[in-house]
Amino acid sequence: MTPTDPPSRPAPASESVVLLDEEGRAVGTADKRLVHHEDTPLHLAFSCYLFDGDGAFLVTQRALHKPTWPGVWTNSCCGHPAPGEPMADAVRRRVEQELGVRVQDLRLVLPRFRYRAVMDDGMVEHEMCPVFVATTTDELRPDPEEVEEARWEPWDAFRSGVLDGSREISPWCREQVAALPADPLAATSASYDDLPPAARP
Repeated sequence: MTPTDPPSRPAPASESVVLLDEEGRAVGTADKRLVHHEDTPLHLAFSCYLFDGDGAFLVTQRALHKPTWPGVWTNSCCGHPAPGEPMADAVRRRVEQELGVRVQDLRLVLPRFRYRAVMDDGMVEHEMCPVFVATTTDELRPDPEEVEEARWEPWDAFRSGVLDGSREISPWCREQVAALPADPLAATSASYDDLPPAARP
């Protein structure tokens, strides 16, 4: 791959998400296109916070046609591991699909993060969503099907705005930023043994 060649973005025609019980054990799968509604079952996901070589943080705006939180600004990338897919592989795959970049120094920082959020129209997100931090040196090539806009911002200013409520951001990102250390790039890697059972190696 040369510096001008965009990474490949394989994306299946349909995707399945892993359904979970209250202990984080897999209890089945569901079509991603059908799993989100007013009674969304608990399922497995992840969030990634991506930084560049200068320590700037990538903030993304979700595509305007997405069924959940369209047009909302959020962390760099979110996604769902496929059934049986290792969590780290899922993060790398999804970041490449959505943003066109390869991740480096991928680290698990919040293995037990979980949230439930409700949109104004009643649509629900309900996830066990481990949080990762990574870096990249690649040029961004966002997929317009997933990302409306993306921009690099100073982490300290972004974090301050989220914590004091002045920054409009997705509900899961707000909770994650509050739980993350002040300097995510200096965070100690968490153990994969602390992931929900369905996500453990």
